[in-house]
Amino acid sequence: MKQYMKIALFSAFLPLLLASCGEDFLYKAPQGSIDSDALANAQGVELLVTNAYATLTSPEHQWGSSIFNWTFGGMYGGDANKGSDNNDQSVLNSMETYTLLSTNSYLNEKWNWVYAGSKRVAQALTLAEAAEDMDASLKTIRTGELYFLRAIFYFEGYKVFGPYIPYVDEAMHAADNNPKVKNDKDIYDNILADVDKAIANLPEKPDANGRAYKWAAKALKAKILMQKGDLAAAKPILKDVIDNGTTATGKKYALANDLTDNWDSYKDNTSPESIFEIQFSADGNNNGNQGMSLCYPHNTGAPGGCCGFYQPSYELANSYKVDANGLPFLNNEYRTSPSISVDDTQAVDPRLDFTLGRTGVPYKDYGPALDGWIRDKNNGGVFLPKKHVYSKAEGDGGLGRGNMSGGWAPGSAMNIQYLSVRDAMLLYAECLAEDGELSAAVELVNQIRTRAGLDVNIIKGDNGQPAANYKVATYPSTHAAFSDRNTCIKAVRMERKLELAMEGSRWFDLVRWGNDYMAQYLSDYIDYEKEYLAKFKGASKLTAEKVVFPIPQNQIDMMGNDENGQPYLVQNSAWK
Repeated sequence: MKQYMKIALFSAFLPLLLASCGEDFLYKAPQGSIDSDALANAQGVELLVTNAYATLTSPEHQWGSSIFNWTFGGMYGGDANKGSDNNDQSVLNSMETYTLLSTNSYLNEKWNWVYAGSKRVAQALTLAEAAEDMDASLKTIRTGELYFLRAIFYFEGYKVFGPYIPYVDEAMHAADNNPKVKNDKDIYDNILADVDKAIANLPEKPDANGRAYKWAAKALKAKILMQKGDLAAAKPILKDVIDNGTTATGKKYALANDLTDNWDSYKDNTSPESIFEIQFSADGNNNGNQGMSLCYPHNTGAPGGCCGFYQPSYELANSYKVDANGLPFLNNEYRTSPSISVDDTQAVDPRLDFTLGRTGVPYKDYGPALDGWIRDKNNGGVFLPKKHVYSKAEGDGGLGRGNMSGGWAPGSAMNIQYLSVRDAMLLYAECLAEDGELSAAVELVNQIRTRAGLDVNIIKGDNGQPAANYKVATYPSTHAAFSDRNTCIKAVRMERKLELAMEGSRWFDLVRWGNDYMAQYLSDYIDYEKEYLAKFKGASKLTAEKVVFPIPQNQIDMMGNDENGQPYLVQNSAWK
């Protein structure tokens, strides 16, 4: 049995908490809830901290709040389309075609999740301060964990809705259980302050897997700085993490030889690549990553069996084509040759078939993927999600099943690496490339590419031979990436696309690289995708100023106006 902090421990008590999690931005405690004095002790604080961790898994907030960001980060960034069929979760049709409105329910789900997490952290911090029987050193660590969690919740809100969202701390909650807070201040410095407190309070090694620790907090700070565009501040932190950091179990950070080490319930919390994992379990409380429960191959006999969402795009799949030297096409040349769905003899990076499923190619340990696993090719295309899907061995071992999430949808005990070495290395490579340290940047990219080509990562058929025409090579010292800054930056960005595909980060990367870059990339993406999927012929071209999502309209309406008749929440300017 894997050992980790059981985030579901307190789930049976959630309805009785001081502030149970409803569907509002901020909410009052229900009648019959536990009085705060009953939790202002060491045991109560431990329960509340666990409850704050549990919010990361978003079981009661559903698909829009998933910390995996398959909608906001993956689908919106062009890694995938909605998939499934046109009618199921039709609310996503407008998101995938960039005709989104502020009334979209997925926006509201993400917003609720951010503030549910903030509320739970605030409760725990307030009661930890009042807990006189709690060991002082343990209290320091637990408050460090809470600051880390709050930084994540608000960072996620920042990535999706932008910096002008309400920041509500424990003092505000203590003064008013339902505070009215405007979104007229940039909360970026508040997020950094929280993560700095986490770094100061946390140990280098946690007392249980799944808990925050100092190296995870440093990696989180670097990621926050990178999202803001402060590469100069992020660069030394990333170097420190990569050079000196250790995992929650004390391993030196490194790339795992086997890519599967990062996507296997049996290997949760064991990879040298793991910086911070969101913990999931396969117990009777339906904790199997409910936020991703739609995103499995469809139909009886398919892995998971439901519901056919999050199908990789044609653009992503064809990005894995390589040239005669085994290198990626940095100027989008992959878009000018036939799709691999038509001509599967073309040379491709082996990560193609690790990242997504293709009919006839081995799909983990299930045998060749079948045509019948695709719900509607006309709506979702011909590719299948794969990374997060549990293997047959995991299913046979009780670590994944088709009726785990909510009692009806697929789920597994597979953890999700929210922070990873592969991500940190490529972020650091960006810093190096931007600063003109081209050889050092390409060296990091080459480490990632070397790992991709190891024999353990080559998908093989029953005859023991590679299942496709795989080819991957490192950049030679004569390549322009070593001497031309722009080429180097292209190489680093392409490597992030290939290595982190379908991990919910693509949209946020595009935004980091600039408004115009994002708008042009997605314009080209739509033009390419509509050659294969008719629905993209009606897609809109996202304008450069829309680098954040709209604030949910029902939150604006619910918060109402202040005593001067001015709204508490003001819509992001690009969406007015």
